[in-house]
Amino acid sequence: MIRDTGLSAKLWRIAIWAATAVFILNLFGMIAAVVTNSFATRWLGTWLPLGYTTRWYVAAWNEFQLDDVLIVTFQVVFTVVLVSGLLGVLAAYALARRDFPGKRAIMLVFLLPLLVPPITYGIPMATVLYRAGLAGTFWGVVLANLVPTIPFVVLVMIPFIEQIDPRIEAAARVFGASTFKLLVRVLLPILLPGMLAAMLLVLVRTIAMFELTFLTAGPTSQTLVVALYYAVFAAGVRAGQSIDAMAVIYMVVTLVWLVIALRFVNPTQIVARAKQEPAH
Repeated sequence: MIRDTGLSAKLWRIAIWAATAVFILNLFGMIAAVVTNSFATRWLGTWLPLGYTTRWYVAAWNEFQLDDVLIVTFQVVFTVVLVSGLLGVLAAYALARRDFPGKRAIMLVFLLPLLVPPITYGIPMATVLYRAGLAGTFWGVVLANLVPTIPFVVLVMIPFIEQIDPRIEAAARVFGASTFKLLVRVLLPILLPGMLAAMLLVLVRTIAMFELTFLTAGPTSQTLVVALYYAVFAAGVRAGQSIDAMAVIYMVVTLVWLVIALRFVNPTQIVARAKQEPAH
């Protein structure tokens, strides 16, 4: 019986590792195919391309006007990061420090945009923005992306704020600190690691946000992920290599910011880190 149990556990581990290996190989195989095709002069019916060139990147940059698209992308992303960081931290502080009727209902409202698929509330939200004349504009895209990012910042920051000893704030009040000075000189230095973690993750999330941006973006407010979608599905004939080159540019931009984010924080340990670093 013991042998059977040990054999079953061993087979189960082997099956898990085999499934993981297949997934990783499949993922890297698809990425390698896209990257290789973006440099290929011609690749039909052979294991490797007949030659390699970088002209598809130049063609994609000019054809899809990627300089303008990247400028708009970073403008939208950094605006969303700043606004969601400011509003999210203030809301998180109020929820962490105050008990009031309806607090659980408000927390549920904050959870909904993170739990519900964006397309389900994105369509009615886009309808409202179109009626208000904001859809198709820069600020319309920003407002749409704030819907899931502000709750995300709130949920990340609440554990950090709850670990701060309220006596620190009380002591600052005793020595005459105003609310502004309390926030800037006392709480901000303590909360800075959590704020940095939340804002970096919001940055990566906003770059990759397709549904809400697609529903509210106009010709001059498209981010990189929406421009990539139009490059693939819009009418007209385009070289597959130039589309793959654009996809590689998108992957590199997202990967760079993701690496920077993971350099500062492990998303799976945000709450644990806050609990391990109580205020002194």
